[in-house]
Amino acid sequence: MAKINFVTHIDDAPYGDAMLVSPLIRRVIAENPSKYTYRGTGTYIVGNGNVAVIDPGPVLDSHRQALERALVGSRVVAIVITHCHSDHSPLAKWLHETTGAPTYGVGPHLTSAPVEIREDIDRDFVPTNIVRDGDVIIDTGEFTLVAVTTPGHTSNHMCIALPQERALFSGDHVMGWSTTVVSPPDGDMRSYIDSLKKVQLRDDAVIWPTHGGPVTNPQTYLAQYLAHRLEREEQIVDCLRDGMSTIAEIVAQLYKEVPKTLHKAAGRSVLSHLIKLIEDGRVVADGSKPWCKAAFALA
Repeated sequence: MAKINFVTHIDDAPYGDAMLVSPLIRRVIAENPSKYTYRGTGTYIVGNGNVAVIDPGPVLDSHRQALERALVGSRVVAIVITHCHSDHSPLAKWLHETTGAPTYGVGPHLTSAPVEIREDIDRDFVPTNIVRDGDVIIDTGEFTLVAVTTPGHTSNHMCIALPQERALFSGDHVMGWSTTVVSPPDGDMRSYIDSLKKVQLRDDAVIWPTHGGPVTNPQTYLAQYLAHRLEREEQIVDCLRDGMSTIAEIVAQLYKEVPKTLHKAAGRSVLSHLIKLIEDGRVVADGSKPWCKAAFALA
């Protein structure tokens, strides 16, 4: 079985402290720990003097006040959003109104369908500047941020490269403490796997996830991440071959070592794998039932 060596520790900085983690990067952790966010949302402040803020985070008074303290003496010149989940983008509105800095993102959240897990969506975020893959988001002379589009976790997800430190801010595309949930209809497993392969081709020295610690061995870690996804896909096929036909049965088998509180999220990723397998012609579904209750079988 593919084993991922998760980074299960992050710095010991108290909530609300801006910790210097590299010459150009400070991180402030929001006090929103959960089974989905690990210790909380890590907001990154890049630069000295003129700064960019990546994923300002959730609407949480203590986190807003922490950012206010961290930004004293700085001029915010860019607010960059990896994607529109409610633990990443909502404080962008306050920060934009307070500083006048433009916001950057691939675009607003695109899918209007309801999401069936905790991944609450910030439907109000619309970037003032829409960026495409490879666009230079900001160049202050001290640092440069470059867009690396990575759809999959959401359709509008992007990572952000910091060439001066060969660093990549990965949002939820790659996390330091667990695998990423890919939840249809906005999440797409084929796009996610393609985006993992895209990041694998890069030469980053470190990956800074929004949740969890830094990944200092990106190539090894990404290989494990990708192998896990592909192995999970084959495990789903094996479950169907063994006579299982529903997502609930598959989750009970494949995630029996995982707390049941996470089984609903696991079911969304299983569904995303099944959709990809149907597109590949390997699996068929009972078309008379909604996706969440359909019975699946090998084609």
